[in-house]
Amino acid sequence: MSLEEYKGVFIFAQQVDNELSSIALELLGKAKNLAEDLDEKKVTAVLLGSDVKGLVDKLAEYGADRVIVVDDPALKDYRTEPYTHALASVINEFKPEILLVGATAIGRDLGPRVSSRVHTGLTADCTSLDIGDFPLEPSPARETKHKQLLMTRPAFGGNTIATIACPDFRPQMATVRPGVMQKIDPIKGAKAEVVEFNPGFEENDCYTEIVKIVKEASSVADIQAAKILVSGGRGVGSPENFKILEDLAEALNGTVSCSRAVVDSGWKPKDLQVGQTGKTVRPQLYFAIGISGAIQHVAGMEESDIIIAINKDENAPIFDVADYGVVGDLNKIVPALTKKIKEALAAKN
Repeated sequence: MSLEEYKGVFIFAQQVDNELSSIALELLGKAKNLAEDLDEKKVTAVLLGSDVKGLVDKLAEYGADRVIVVDDPALKDYRTEPYTHALASVINEFKPEILLVGATAIGRDLGPRVSSRVHTGLTADCTSLDIGDFPLEPSPARETKHKQLLMTRPAFGGNTIATIACPDFRPQMATVRPGVMQKIDPIKGAKAEVVEFNPGFEENDCYTEIVKIVKEASSVADIQAAKILVSGGRGVGSPENFKILEDLAEALNGTVSCSRAVVDSGWKPKDLQVGQTGKTVRPQLYFAIGISGAIQHVAGMEESDIIIAINKDENAPIFDVADYGVVGDLNKIVPALTKKIKEALAAKN
C-alpha cells in the first residue's frame, strides 16, 4: 500500500428516508478541523442512497467542499451488502486519507465491514479525534510518524481512555459517537462540487431482502436534542423520587435524563442514559442531581454550556466540572428550586 496516494478527509453522510442524520453534519464540523491540521483544502462527504441529490446543498452549507453521490435504487433502504460495496468502491477509487463514520446502528454495521473490505483498521466509538505524532511517546526503537489521526475512545468498560492510531494502512477509519462533535454554523448558499459515481450493483446471495419496514414512534424523549436536561443519579434514592426531578424539568420546559446506575437499577430506560455507555449531550443547561460524577458520566455531559450540581457529598467529583454547586439534601433543594422557578415565571407572565 502506497500511503502517499491517500489524500483528504472524507465523511460518510448518513441519510434515512432522504433526510440527513444529524451525525453527518457533526462529522463535517470535525472534518473541517482535521483538514486544516493536515493542510488539506477540501472536505468530502460520501452520500449513498436513491434520489438523494437534493441533500447536497445542505451538506455544502455544513462544510462539505465536495460530495460524492452514489445514487442507485439498490441503496434506497439500508442493507449491509450494497452499502458496503458502494462505500468500499468509493474508497478504492478516490483514496481518502481519513474516513469518518457515525457510530449509529447503521455506522456500527457498515464501518467494520468496509474497513475489512479495504484492508485497514477501524477505531470504534471515538470521543475525540486529533492530528499528531505517533507513537505518543517517542522511542528510539520506533519511527515517529507525523500527522497521524489520533483516535481516542473509552476502553475496559470506560475505566480508561485509549488513544489509537493506524500508521501503516489507509484510510484511517473511525466511528464517532453522535453528539460528541459540533456542527459548524451553516453557510447559507454554499455550494459543493458534485461527483457522481456508481460502481454498479449486482444482486448476490449476500443481499438481504427487505420484506416490510415497520416504524414505531418512540415514547422516550430525545435527550440529545434537549436544551435543558435534569439528570438524576443513584442519589435520587428511588424511581418514585424522580417525580421531583420531573417537576423541575416541567417547570423549565426541559427533559429528564439519568446516569448508568439508574438504568442498571431499572428505574429509567437506557435511552435516557448520559455517559460513555449512554448518550453524549450538549444542552444549554444541565442539572446533575444525586450524581457522584464518575468519569464515565462526566465524559457524556462535560461540554454542556452550564452545569449545576446538587449533591449531599461536598467532595463528590461532579463539583469539579460544575459551574454552580449546591451541597445539601436534594429532597429539600429541588422542590424549593422548582417552586421559586414557577413563582418567577408566574410573575413574569
